[in-house]
Amino acid sequence: MTAALGVTAPATPAPRQIRWLLRLHRPALCAWAVLVAGLAGALLWLWGPLTEAAAAAWHDYDTTCARGGPCRYDQDAILRYKDVYQYTTTALLLIPFLTAAWAGASLTGREVETGTARLAWTQGVTPLRWLAARLAVPAVLVTAGTGLLGMLHHVAWSAGHGRIDTAKPWEDVPTFYSGGPLIAGLALAGLLLGALVGLLVGRSLVALCVSALSVAALWIAVHISLPHLWPVSTSVSGRRGFPSYSGIKVEEGIVTSTGAHQPVSSCTVDLSPACRALNDHRGTAGFYIDYHPYSHRWPLQLATTGMLLAVAALLVLAALRLLHRRTTAGGTGAGREGRAA
Repeated sequence: MTAALGVTAPATPAPRQIRWLLRLHRPALCAWAVLVAGLAGALLWLWGPLTEAAAAAWHDYDTTCARGGPCRYDQDAILRYKDVYQYTTTALLLIPFLTAAWAGASLTGREVETGTARLAWTQGVTPLRWLAARLAVPAVLVTAGTGLLGMLHHVAWSAGHGRIDTAKPWEDVPTFYSGGPLIAGLALAGLLLGALVGLLVGRSLVALCVSALSVAALWIAVHISLPHLWPVSTSVSGRRGFPSYSGIKVEEGIVTSTGAHQPVSSCTVDLSPACRALNDHRGTAGFYIDYHPYSHRWPLQLATTGMLLAVAALLVLAALRLLHRRTTAGGTGAGREGRAA
């Protein structure tokens, strides 16, 4: 790249690049440390004292109300547990959007916009090393911090599961995504997606908005793909019953007289004369539901996280290819970079 720009300079050591990067983004680093520490403290509080108090309150409620007398229980403990759980879960789900917006606006977009990136490439820092330094350190910090918070969220939820009547089920969408390695995979993919958008757009404010919207699109794609990443379980019933299941429903339909499963969107149970007539016309022998039970929770988490890691690798390759195309085309490439800045 230095040859493309007509300047030759000694290479800058990687540790010096990392130290400079940490100094440049010190406010973001401090904000990230505060966020991780605050959420970790809140989740530990939820895991311990809040869960015990809420479980005791529900035990008192069930005991006193079952006797027919006045209900005596600590309502504030139940509401406090519910509020802290909701706030911490929401904060965890926002992390992928925050990392993407920061990466697009500050990590790459601002440096391309101000010309700082092109200046660095004339000072002995190759584009590859420049990009590696900007992605490696934030990726480690984001993945480690979010992974820790995801595991703490899961153990906090597990402590109240079966003991607190209002605890969210495992298949609840916010609970599932925030409790485990999946949220770390989303945060890492968001960071790399934002960095790529910043390189493409070259405008910090525009990159911030586009990065957040891109994470939303990625999340929708992940949510659609997730149920199909692991084999489903199937529950079947006859015409007089309804398939029982507990978990994430993937598909439902009718069982034909030949035993085949045919997905349908209506009258999946004989609740009305019209549905009974329609199912008679279809030749329905029973009903079925394909679903994921609780035992599929970790396989789904790990399979989806693996898919996100593959997406993250593709994003890195796309960013490298973009830089290579912009910086190895001689004066034309330099001119394009200058106009982008």
